[in-house]
Amino acid sequence: MASRPRSRTGPRTTGSPGTHEPPVLDVDALLDDPGTGIVVCTGSGGVGKTTTSAALALRAAERGRKVVVLTIDPARRLAQSMGIEELDNTPRPVQGVDTAAGGRLDAMMLDMKRTFDEVVLSQATPEKARQILENPFYVALSSSFAGTQEYMAMEKLGQIHRAAQADGSYDLIVVDTPPSRSALDFLDAPERLSSFLDGRFIRLLLAPARGPARMMTAGLSLVTGALTKVLGAQVLRDMQTFVTAFDTLFGGFRARAEKTFALLQNERTAFVVVAAPEPDALREAAYFVDRLSEDAMPLAGLVVNRASPSPTGALSADEAMAAASRLRDADPSSLTAGLLRLHADRSRLVEREARLRSRFTAAHPDVATTVVPALAGDVHDLEGLRQVGALLAGG
Repeated sequence: MASRPRSRTGPRTTGSPGTHEPPVLDVDALLDDPGTGIVVCTGSGGVGKTTTSAALALRAAERGRKVVVLTIDPARRLAQSMGIEELDNTPRPVQGVDTAAGGRLDAMMLDMKRTFDEVVLSQATPEKARQILENPFYVALSSSFAGTQEYMAMEKLGQIHRAAQADGSYDLIVVDTPPSRSALDFLDAPERLSSFLDGRFIRLLLAPARGPARMMTAGLSLVTGALTKVLGAQVLRDMQTFVTAFDTLFGGFRARAEKTFALLQNERTAFVVVAAPEPDALREAAYFVDRLSEDAMPLAGLVVNRASPSPTGALSADEAMAAASRLRDADPSSLTAGLLRLHADRSRLVEREARLRSRFTAAHPDVATTVVPALAGDVHDLEGLRQVGALLAGG
C-alpha cells in the first residue's frame, strides 16, 4: 500500500470542519528547519516555479542558511532577477543578499550537455570517454533527447549534494525543475532514459559487437539492412559505435538514477508543488501530489501562485452588476457603471479560483497550502524576490 506524503512542517492553521480549508504551509518553518536539506520546486510549465525557487532561496539565505539554487530555466529570468550577467554550470555568488544572519546565496543554471559530459568522464576511461564525447550520436543524445534535461537536473542535484556533504559548502539546495509540459517528467526521466539505453533497439545495435560472426544471423542482417536504408549507413555506424562504447556505462547510469531517486525520498528533502489557479495547472498538481504519495516522497505543500487579489468593497458580483445595469440605463456613458462591471468581473474571477482550490482541497485535504497573490508587474530584481518570499510566508 502506498504511503501518504510526509509533511515536513506542521500546518500553522487548520480549517473548520466542513469548510474545505486546507492546512497552511509554513514556509519559514520549512526553510529554518536544519533538517531540510533540499527543496524541490515542481509543477507544470508556466506556473512560476523559477520565481518561487529564487524567492525561497533568497529568503532562506537572508534567514541564515547557506543556500545554492539550481535553475533549469532556458529563459534565464533567474539570472536577471538576481543581477547576474549569466548563470552557468558553476555556482556563483549573488550580490546584494543581506548576510547579517550569517547566510549566503549562490546560483547556477544547468548546462545539460556539460553535465552529461561530466558523467561520462567520471564513469569511463579517458580513451573510452573520448570515443563517446566525440561521437555524433552522443552529441545529439546529450543535447536534445527527450528527458535528458530532466535526467541531468537530477544528476546535477546529486553532484551538488555529494560536494556539499563533503565540504559543508551548503546546508540547503533549492531546485527549480525543468519547464516540462508535465511535472511528472522530472521523476520519470531517469527511468525513461535508462529504458532507452537498455531497450531492444540498443541491444540489436550491440549484437554485432557482442557476439562472433556466426551470431549475425540472416534475420539480424535483414534488420540491420533495413535500418541502414532508413537511417543511412553513416548514422547507423555512429549509433553502433556510440552504443558499443557506452555499453559498460549502462549499469552506472542506472545506479546513479537509483541513488538520486533515493535522495529525493530522503526525509531531508521537501517537495513544493507550484500551481496557478487554473484547471489544468491544479489538475497537474493533483497528479503530482498523488505520484509523490505513491513513491513515498516527502511533500511540504502546495503553492497556488498568481492568485487574483480580492477587490475592495463589500459588494458581491451580482450586486455590482445590478447596480451597473441601473446606472447604465440612466446614463450609458457612466464611468461608475464601468467600474462596477470591473468589480463584478474581478469578484467572479476570485470566486472561480476559490472553487478550483476548494476542489483540490476536497481531494487532498491534508496538503498544506499557501496562496500567493499576483503582483502588478514582473519580478526582475532582488527586492521583487523579497516581496514574493514574504507573500509565500503569508506576509
